Amino acid sequence: MTVLDVDPAVLERLRRVRGFVLDMDGTLVLGDRNNRGLRPLPGAEPLFAALTELGLPFRVFTNGTTRTPQQYARALQAIGFPVPDDGVLTPTSSALDVFQRHGHHGVMVLGGTGITEPLEAAGLKALPPQRGTQADAVFVGWFRQELTFDALEAACDAVFAGASFYSASQSLFFPTAEGRQLGTSRAISAVVRDITGREATIVGKPSRHALRTAAHHLGMPAADIAVVGDDPELEVPMAHTDGALAVAVHTGIGHARSFVELPEEVRPHLDLPDVGVLAELLRRNTGTVRR
Repeated sequence: MTVLDVDPAVLERLRRVRGFVLDMDGTLVLGDRNNRGLRPLPGAEPLFAALTELGLPFRVFTNGTTRTPQQYARALQAIGFPVPDDGVLTPTSSALDVFQRHGHHGVMVLGGTGITEPLEAAGLKALPPQRGTQADAVFVGWFRQELTFDALEAACDAVFAGASFYSASQSLFFPTAEGRQLGTSRAISAVVRDITGREATIVGKPSRHALRTAAHHLGMPAADIAVVGDDPELEVPMAHTDGALAVAVHTGIGHARSFVELPEEVRPHLDLPDVGVLAELLRRNTGTVRR
């Protein structure tokens, strides 16, 4: 695709973009089912080069919770991406905003240190999923090998007792080099919902909570941001929740037909083969940076 292939109105909108929210798995990298062994996807390195050259700030937002945001940043730095130490956000980042706004102090976590460490660092108490534990909230993230029936029972008991119920993600799958993998947050939340009758509040993508957290970290309104990702159920719908520019790529869950089949109101503004084409558009679209 070239600049000439894109609707001029979309190109004009791209010129006004002042910051980017970038998905990680399936957009910039692929790793294994445990999010290890990350390798760059086509176009990722040119995209970072273009963003740096044009002075456009960005945040990487992954729905993964196996690591802390800082650990994800270091993993991306290790493969050569110019990601700052505070350049990655996860559902825990947006969950913190929600928990503090609602006055939650004790949070039962079905997840690992990628969730518990940031919660504790922010002054919240991360509680293990054990029966009899009193909690203000239950938060479900990546919880695969550690999941037990006792943990599920503890989560249900806490929700029955009045704890608010949150999920990092409701994605069916996430992309890996080994093929798509089942999203644990959705699977666990489905059990808790079926038993308790309580719907989980999603704090990761595609929620407005996630987009507003990213906008806050970028220091600009969502209308000045472009959201880039591969999943038809995540990044593109999230962009539409608050007026951001939606950019789809086909290197992960989504493919060439995935996005054209979406309802018109949640289709991407730009539908591209990979983020390298976005880099080309940014460089060739004179005046992209708004000073």
